[in-house]
Amino acid sequence: MEQPFFADCRARVAVELISGTWPMVVIWALADGPARPGELRRRIGGISQKVLTTTLRRLEANGVVERQRYAEAPPRVEYSLTPAGRDLLTPIRALGDWADAHADTVLTAQDTAG
Repeated sequence: MEQPFFADCRARVAVELISGTWPMVVIWALADGPARPGELRRRIGGISQKVLTTTLRRLEANGVVERQRYAEAPPRVEYSLTPAGRDLLTPIRALGDWADAHADTVLTAQDTAG
């Protein structure tokens, strides 16, 4: 029997991790490999440096992203997905597929309700 989706279930960990505007976008932007913050901002578009930094720190604190600092002048930092982060690409892709199939229905319902 499946675990019910209650407030204290383990699925909440994943939902809380990817909730918000940017976590899934940042994870997806790292799918092709490590990237520096400036490169991530270019890949993503529309994200401020402050929000990107906050999102990366949150994902790092949750074991989804890792930060590699290189002892160079000037210092260089790259972010990459951990194995747990790479495993998140599958459900993110599935959610994207769902959105492709159903976004029009959702948007129409929002317009009707609004």
